[in-house]
Amino acid sequence: MAALKTYISDRRIGFPPAATDIFVALFCLWWVLLIIFSAFPQIDLSTSRYFFTPATCDATSQAGDICGAFMAANNWFLKNLRMIFFRLPYVVAIIQLCMLIACYTQHGSTFKAARARNLKIALSSLLIGPGLIVNVILKEHWGRPRPVSVIDFGGMMDFVRAGSFAGKCVSNCSFISGEAASAGWLLCLLIFIPQPARTGLFLPILAISLLTPVMRLAFGGHFLSDIVLGWLLAVVVFAGIYAFTDSSHRAKNSEI
Repeated sequence: MAALKTYISDRRIGFPPAATDIFVALFCLWWVLLIIFSAFPQIDLSTSRYFFTPATCDATSQAGDICGAFMAANNWFLKNLRMIFFRLPYVVAIIQLCMLIACYTQHGSTFKAARARNLKIALSSLLIGPGLIVNVILKEHWGRPRPVSVIDFGGMMDFVRAGSFAGKCVSNCSFISGEAASAGWLLCLLIFIPQPARTGLFLPILAISLLTPVMRLAFGGHFLSDIVLGWLLAVVVFAGIYAFTDSSHRAKNSEI
């Protein structure tokens, strides 16, 4: 009986089981996928090759050169659609920041604590995931060349597998995709949208969340592993912050 009471007490001040389990499962899945992509680099090359259109090299090319292009990158409609999707998460973040500031202009019974907590989860997960981990740490220090930069698709650099430090890219590199991460974050926001709006917005947000990374793949801007791991990393970070915040909230309520 004493052991049972200790377990219950520990669970009250620890992460909520459901939220924590989801975070742990997603975290493990991310590493499993990285191992798979690293062990089978042909997955990245094959998927990028599907979007690459070979062409006949001109007289200035050397023997063995590969000529061609990722034709989707030259499509006017797709280029403009990509820019809209690229900016959308940050437009949403600005709106959320304004809403958070508005929350703290309220006091007493008019203060909406749940809304403020949800907004802080959303904004902090964007800053930590796509912002810090992806764009500041991984893309700037991993050195993986983008598909358009590797020899296999007419570039000058050697292909390196996912997670490798052997790449020669200096800045704003391929591993992992920042746009895919922002798109993954956008989908996570559905959890905070009340019904029936959530049902109505699910398909449009899902489409944007999936089309954004697929366009990066089609444009030759990222390999499949970059977009999958980038998208999933945002979800992992969101789940982790949600679990931690919900845990703190439950622990605080249990003390009252």
